[in-house]
Amino acid sequence: MNLNLSQSIAFSSVDVIGLADFITGMQKSNGEIPWSEGGKTDPWDHVESAMGLSVAGYLREAEKAYEWMAATQLPDGSWWSATRNGVLEDATKDSNLASYIAVGTYHHFLITADAGFLRRLWPTLEAGIDYAVGLQADTGEICWARNCAGLIDRMALLTGSSSVFMSIKCALAVASVLGKRRSDWEKALIKLGDAIRNRPNLFNMIKSRYSMDWYYPILCGAVTGADARRRIEKSWEKFVVPEWGVRCVSDQPWVATAEASELVLTLAAIGDLERAAIVFSWICDKKYDDGSYWMGVTFPDGVVWPEEKTSWTAAAVLLAHDALHSITPGGRLFRHEYWEGKGFSGGKSGTSSRRPTGSPVREVCPASRG
Repeated sequence: MNLNLSQSIAFSSVDVIGLADFITGMQKSNGEIPWSEGGKTDPWDHVESAMGLSVAGYLREAEKAYEWMAATQLPDGSWWSATRNGVLEDATKDSNLASYIAVGTYHHFLITADAGFLRRLWPTLEAGIDYAVGLQADTGEICWARNCAGLIDRMALLTGSSSVFMSIKCALAVASVLGKRRSDWEKALIKLGDAIRNRPNLFNMIKSRYSMDWYYPILCGAVTGADARRRIEKSWEKFVVPEWGVRCVSDQPWVATAEASELVLTLAAIGDLERAAIVFSWICDKKYDDGSYWMGVTFPDGVVWPEEKTSWTAAAVLLAHDALHSITPGGRLFRHEYWEGKGFSGGKSGTSSRRPTGSPVREVCPASRG
C-alpha cells in the first residue's frame, strides 16, 4: 500500500457542535431524523444520526430519536425500511434495520451511564433483536428481510449480517447491565460469527465489490487479530484511494465520506490508529461552506456527487472523530479489546468459541447492508 506511515499527520479540526446542529436542523418535533431536508427516513441511518448527537452531547435530542423508534416499531419488532414525512415508501422489513437500535442504545449508555434509559428502551431493543434472530438460518447467516406480504427473502448479505452481529453484542451488553440473560442470543451470536468468518459462500458474493463487505466483518468484531489485519491488507489497494478516501464500490471512481469514516472506525477498532488518522485527514476538507460533509466525490475530476446533504454522513464523521480522539466513552464502542475484555466475542478465528457472559443500504451505494 502506498502510504508513508511516518508522515506528519495534521489533525484537521471537526466542528462537533456545528455538525450536531446540522443534524438537529433536520430532526422533526417527534424525534425523527430523515436523511436530508425533505428526504426519506430509514431506521439504520436514523439511529446513526442519533449516535452522532450523543457524541456531541445533544443527549435529549438523541433520546427523542430513540423515543421515535419505540413509537414507530411494528408489532413483530421490525420497522418499515423507509418512510417519508410519515408516508410509507418501502414496506420491506429488514433484519439489519430492526436490530441496529441495540448499537445506538448501548452507545448512548456508554456516554451517559443512564441505566434508566436502557430500561425504557429494553422492550423495543428486545423485540428488534428477536426479529433479526428469528431470520437466522440454520447455517448461521441472517436472512436479510421479509417483504410486505411477510415472506422471507433468504438472501444473506455479509455487511448486513455483520451489522446484526454488532447489534447482538450490544444487546447482550445491555442485557448484562440490566441483569437479564438471553441464551438464545448468545447461541445466535456464535453461529453468526462462525458464518461470517468461515463460510463466505453463504452470502451474496456479488456484493464483494462493495467496500463495506471488506471492512464490516472487522468493524463488527467477528474477524479479529491477525485475521483482521490480513483482511485489511488484502483489499486495501482495491478500495483505498490515497488523498481521496474509500471507494464505495471497487470498479467505480467514486469515494464516499461515510465509507471512509467507517474505515477509520475499523482501523481504530484493531488499534491501527496511525492509518486511521491518515484516512480521516483525507476527508476533513471534503465539506460544504456550511460545514456539512459531501456524501461523495468522483476522482480525479473532483465532482461532488450526489449533492444531497445527509444527516448520517455528518454522524459518521462524528463517530470517526470520537474513535480517534476519545472525546466520549462511546469512542470505544467498536474497539475489539473492549469487547474481548467484556467476554462478548462470539467465538474467534483460531480459538475455540467462547460463550458471551453477560455492533441499511444507502441508495447511492446500494444493497450492501441489507
